[in-house]
Amino acid sequence: LVDRLRSLPMSRSAVLIGRTVSDLVRNIITFFVMLAVSIWPIGFRFEGSIAEAVLATLLLLLFSFALSWVQALMGLSVGSVEAANSAGFIWMFPLTFVSSAFVPPETMPGWLQPIAENNPFTIVTNAGRALYNGNPVGNDAIYSILWSIGIIVVFASLSIRKFNRSTVA
Repeated sequence: LVDRLRSLPMSRSAVLIGRTVSDLVRNIITFFVMLAVSIWPIGFRFEGSIAEAVLATLLLLLFSFALSWVQALMGLSVGSVEAANSAGFIWMFPLTFVSSAFVPPETMPGWLQPIAENNPFTIVTNAGRALYNGNPVGNDAIYSILWSIGIIVVFASLSIRKFNRSTVA
């Protein structure tokens, strides 16, 4: 299928861009399903303003889009679907667990705290929590955007370059 798409008169990067945008659309749908479940049966309420909730949601979706480019590179770098599935989680689990997503970095061992505090997952998580709860966000929102854009630039470039070299046109 990919070789067929590559033979069409379109940009070589269109396949990867289409794939990552489809991931973003799926994440948007997933977000709204989770939001509906959290509000109706569980009773979640936004403590911040609607604008803060929208900004938090956009930060999370931007970060998920950035991570889809990391996953695209992983998928292009391995030889099978099974390997791509495994490779996609191998790097994500440590970064997620060494972040403020589950426990405050202050409760982690001293040597791990600076890693956790500067982890992009921590920064995005802290920004989202602050905005959804109506708390001061500080620089975390800006840093979340910068981390996301940086990840997109680096991994989109690497992914597109790898894709262009992977099959013969």
